[in-house]
Amino acid sequence: MARRKKIYEGKAKTLYEGPEPGTIVQYFKDDATAFNAEKHDVIEGKGVLNNILSEFFMLGLGQIGVPTHFLKRLNMREQLVRSCEIIPLEVIVRNYAAGSISKRLGIDEGTQLPRPIVEYCYKDDALGDPLVTEEHIAAFGWASQQDMDDILSLALRVNDFLSGVFLAVGIRLVDFKIEIGRVYEGDFQRLVIADEISPDSCRLWDVKTGQKLDKDVFRRDLGSLTDAYSEVARRLGVMPNNPPAPGKPTLVN
Repeated sequence: MARRKKIYEGKAKTLYEGPEPGTIVQYFKDDATAFNAEKHDVIEGKGVLNNILSEFFMLGLGQIGVPTHFLKRLNMREQLVRSCEIIPLEVIVRNYAAGSISKRLGIDEGTQLPRPIVEYCYKDDALGDPLVTEEHIAAFGWASQQDMDDILSLALRVNDFLSGVFLAVGIRLVDFKIEIGRVYEGDFQRLVIADEISPDSCRLWDVKTGQKLDKDVFRRDLGSLTDAYSEVARRLGVMPNNPPAPGKPTLVN
């Protein structure tokens, strides 16, 4: 499909005008970044893996009635998605302590939390995506109280779905982040899961060994990121049992 005008280029994806009004083509890049892009590399095949994995999760969410912006996968690196207004928040759901919450609260990594904890960060790379409260969100008009109620409900439903899917293949969902978009249909607004769901946006540990199968492999120099993502795809059945050489994953239709 011929690409149209570029709308936006981020750290991991590029967005183009879609073929129909109200659609966007989302292109998955091979770039890997960490620490607010202070660490950067290009890892061959990463975009292909994130494309197929995000498709898998978005389709699964749709099947259980969770609305998403996903329409269809176009090819190895591109998806067609519904255009939406992104709420400027990262919605983080934590099941186990890891990363920033361990540092902030002095909780050992791997500690199971008493219940899933939902946090919000203001999306602004220049500020380092700071943690914010619902009071900030209301005061600055980023989302209404009804939006926040709906966002919380969506986040916990996604958590239930992803936790079950991963646990079934021996992977612990430690935490994840999602973005929420507003879709307008006439005067009616609804919230949908937007952006992507992939190992880039989740922390995933092997249940038995604790091996990290997410972007922490890149953050902490723990080995091959492609190998880690390929293992997630293999367990979920979206890659062959004998995956190709690192960096050159094969997509299964």
